Amino acid sequence: MTTLAIDIGGTKLAAALVDSSLQIRERRELPTPASKTPDALRAALQALIAPLQEQAKWVAIASTGIIHEGSLLALNPHNLGGLLHFPLRQTLNDLTGLPTLAVNDAQAAAWAEYHALGGEYRDMVFITVSTGVGGGVVSAGKLLTGVGGLAGHLGHTLADPHGPVCGCGRVGCVEAIASGRGIAAAAEGALAGCDAKTIFSRAGQGDEQASQLIHRSARTLARLVADVKATTDCQCVVIGGSVGLAEGYLALVEHYLAQEPAAYHLELLAAHYRHDAGLLGAALLARGE
Repeated sequence: MTTLAIDIGGTKLAAALVDSSLQIRERRELPTPASKTPDALRAALQALIAPLQEQAKWVAIASTGIIHEGSLLALNPHNLGGLLHFPLRQTLNDLTGLPTLAVNDAQAAAWAEYHALGGEYRDMVFITVSTGVGGGVVSAGKLLTGVGGLAGHLGHTLADPHGPVCGCGRVGCVEAIASGRGIAAAAEGALAGCDAKTIFSRAGQGDEQASQLIHRSARTLARLVADVKATTDCQCVVIGGSVGLAEGYLALVEHYLAQEPAAYHLELLAAHYRHDAGLLGAALLARGE
């Protein structure tokens, strides 16, 4: 049975046909609409899935933001602003006529990465560091979504009470410091206006400010991992996302985590499914696996 899996992010939309063995048979991507309005998102999704939908039996959506009862709420409006209570599940059901499931993208990715561990761990946490910072928690083999869909939004926990204002409205969130957007926002001088990808490249060329910005992100994430260990007593944390999977980043997080007291140490792993974890996790959940 083939699932049409869709991943909605702050910068791109992806859709893939996922078969019963969790293999991606076909994949398409489009930029997330710049206006990020309901009509623009609906039109973009229709264009994205049109060549794929006839081959699918059901639809699985993994989206940034809070997903509650099939509707999307963008916790950080900078990521998907203008989409308050967007009826995501109903929209895709209307477009395809297929049974549809919607879940937060990091929660979906956590479920995929949990399955990739092959039963080795029953308690794990997934953290994605990308445009924003998100997370998903699996406890005793069960994915935690929460009564309102907020569970696992680890990027909106406090990192620095004197830090930058986060798009969610709080001050000093992990996301405002460690994310790709947070890294770029803190850049000054010759790096002002550069995106995170460019800053990583400059760091590789020996730029001191770029290196400091990346270390600041990794140090913040390591402290979040320690907090997560204290909160969940998980056995491992899996790191994904474009920043989280950037060359050398995980080693930096491990370096800073090692400076925390031993009680907060645990195994850090790179995401097995890399950038497809959200798509594959949503497909697994739609199939009831």
